[in-house]
Amino acid sequence: MNFALILFVLLVVTGALYALDVLKFRKLRAKNASEPLWVEWGASFFPVILIVFVLRSFLFEPFKIPSGSMIPTLLVGDFILVNKFTYGIRLPVINKKIISINDPQRGDVMVFRYPEDPSLDYIKRVVGVPGDTVSYQNKRLSVNGQAVPTHKMADYLHPERLYYSEQFLEQFGDTEHRILNDGDAPAFIPDAARFPHRENCTYNAAGVTCKVPDGHYFMMGDNRDNSRDSRAWGFVPEANIVGKAFFIWLNFSDISRIGSFR
Repeated sequence: MNFALILFVLLVVTGALYALDVLKFRKLRAKNASEPLWVEWGASFFPVILIVFVLRSFLFEPFKIPSGSMIPTLLVGDFILVNKFTYGIRLPVINKKIISINDPQRGDVMVFRYPEDPSLDYIKRVVGVPGDTVSYQNKRLSVNGQAVPTHKMADYLHPERLYYSEQFLEQFGDTEHRILNDGDAPAFIPDAARFPHRENCTYNAAGVTCKVPDGHYFMMGDNRDNSRDSRAWGFVPEANIVGKAFFIWLNFSDISRIGSFR
């Protein structure tokens, strides 16, 4: 469901009703006459829909985490806010950038339209920017020939499934975040698709190495062995970017997670 398109249609319809009422019909009504239903249930919603449309299209958009691919950073059921303007101002509905501000950086948690089905929004971490060579071999990540620094932490207990994963602190520049690895999971990528620029990638029994093309990004989930990401379906075009995730504002199962985004 394209919620942005639905909201835009509602904005146009209620805006037209609001304009008709203000410019014509309000002047024709008796001073103490009650508003007709089309004004009460149509035009009166226009200011509210306008505010929601502007906030959601240009400032912040809420998302709910549907899967465990970003554990331990984000859990199933987390409600997050996404900054829509940090990577530039885009026209709503068509998602065309009109003003550039910042580019995604390695380590950013980014929401984007899934390349295989742009009607779906995905969330992963940026590990490769245009021009990078990203290598994930034997479950170790390196960028441009340099291993990404990691430090072993205490194993992570998955509370709902009652099993442990190895946990590491990974660092991109000044950005630190936790990642998970399952020791018994295979290193190779079993389900790689035929995606645009696949010739930039080399697959082997130890994993994959890819050269990120211009205007594209390489994304991975923090739950490395339980995330289908750029290793399998390829690069994210710049045109598919939605925004940068930055804040957990609600989790019905655990209110202590509010604000706990790192």
